[in-house]
Amino acid sequence: LTDTVTEVKTDIYVTSFGPVSDTDMEYTIDVFFRQSWRDERLKFDGPMSTLPLNNLLASKIWTPDTFFHNGKKSVAHNMTTPNKLLRLVDNGTLLYTMRLTIHAECPMHLEDFPMDTHACPLKFGSYAYTKTEVMYIWSNGQERSVEVAEDGSRLNQYDLLGHVAGTEVIQSNTGEYVVMTTYFHLKRKIGYFVIQTYLPCIMTVILSQVSFWLNRESVPARTVFGVTTVLTMTTLSISARNSLPKVAYATAMDWFIAVCYAFVFSALIEFATVNYFTKRSWAWDGKKAMEAQEMKRKDPLPLAKKANNTYNIVGTTYTLNIAKDPGLATISKSAAGPAKLPRIEEKPPENKKTYNSVSKVDKMSRIVFPVLFAIFNLVYWATYVNREPIVKGTTPKK
Repeated sequence: LTDTVTEVKTDIYVTSFGPVSDTDMEYTIDVFFRQSWRDERLKFDGPMSTLPLNNLLASKIWTPDTFFHNGKKSVAHNMTTPNKLLRLVDNGTLLYTMRLTIHAECPMHLEDFPMDTHACPLKFGSYAYTKTEVMYIWSNGQERSVEVAEDGSRLNQYDLLGHVAGTEVIQSNTGEYVVMTTYFHLKRKIGYFVIQTYLPCIMTVILSQVSFWLNRESVPARTVFGVTTVLTMTTLSISARNSLPKVAYATAMDWFIAVCYAFVFSALIEFATVNYFTKRSWAWDGKKAMEAQEMKRKDPLPLAKKANNTYNIVGTTYTLNIAKDPGLATISKSAAGPAKLPRIEEKPPENKKTYNSVSKVDKMSRIVFPVLFAIFNLVYWATYVNREPIVKGTTPKK
């Protein structure tokens, strides 16, 4: 090599992108990785301008020590033979390509999950040579040096919006190094989460509000509504977190589930409040009123006492004369024939309420709960759906 800086021209052709793992925060990419540089020592004169070489010769000549900064695991394909290509041009320019499958890190910020957008980087550069020795550049410019196959997407939960290529310079204890960067922009598809989480949560909240329309005496039914919906929301919140890494902050889905849980739990507390003010004697009072009415119909009429000590008995009238001397009491019998009994007016039993009236708390809850939940949904979806995606790390340093 000469004393000048060696320029390594690179470009990437992405044959397949994906899948993306949220729990591990990594993605898989399959690429054709091309590098081209000029080695003055390899000039030749011959009948052909381009000389195809065996890939085994790559170990006999100088090649860039390129490595991927954010690569967790990279695989060079060797079936059926090593997938490498080496060509030499008569002026000493070498073209070295290989097929790689790379598992790279993708830092994710999940505050807006599942309406989130990410920029997954792919960074590579020289391991040992500083920028004064080896300089990486894009062969066809930053915009055209990275190309993705039309059918190369292997993503179920994301849409590949595009990519941005750039160049960075990093400083370390051994010097400054040139790092080539490519950010792949991903936007998550929300359809799966609407079906699996959002709609069940909304239906659970609506189900909890059905109890406001039941009688306040229906204690078992309203208790089942409250307890079942609370347990359902707990199950949904646990299952929604299984597909996410254990991050310490709350995501957009967590906030939605938390508010739905609050609505369901408030419906249960509302029933407890109504139940506390419900009269418990309604059933026994109604039963006693019916029994008293039946007894008055079946029992014979009692003796009716008159003011002049005369007792009327059916068919005969007895008069009891009581003198001042208690020993001279006489009883006179008059056979005037059958006497008419005085009519005793019976008052109908008072109509007692056998059911409680509809609670004012229930009447208010029938309106307040649905209105508040509808307002929350409008604010939530208007905030996250219309928000412009802010992708971190998309501005490469020049």
